[in-house]
Amino acid sequence: MEFSGKIIAILPQKSGVAKSTGNEWIAQEFVVENHDQYPKKMCFGVFGADKLEQFAIQMGEELNVSFDIDAHQWQDRWFNSIRAWKVERVTVAPADAGAPIPPPPPPTGAQEFVSGDVKDDLPF
Repeated sequence: MEFSGKIIAILPQKSGVAKSTGNEWIAQEFVVENHDQYPKKMCFGVFGADKLEQFAIQMGEELNVSFDIDAHQWQDRWFNSIRAWKVERVTVAPADAGAPIPPPPPPTGAQEFVSGDVKDDLPF
């Protein structure tokens, strides 16, 4: 799945040690907001120091985030997890200031009123 938008929040990093393996881990969450008429926000997580370094997400960046959704149960409650596996920067091409603006296309199927039309059907 994919979601595109602007990074509006960067949450603090979380870290710990896995009980089963004893390995250290690090994760961080980010909030991205899309540009729809009614903007939606999505909080996604990045797991692992290598991914955090590779993505190097900054505040205000325009990104396309590819992610997976998974659910986990803890103490008889369910929680969704949205984890990014790929992040791409969206490049916005700047408008060429020297390029001429093309004229609007001519209207199609519209009739033009000319004063002095012979036939005037209007009842007023």
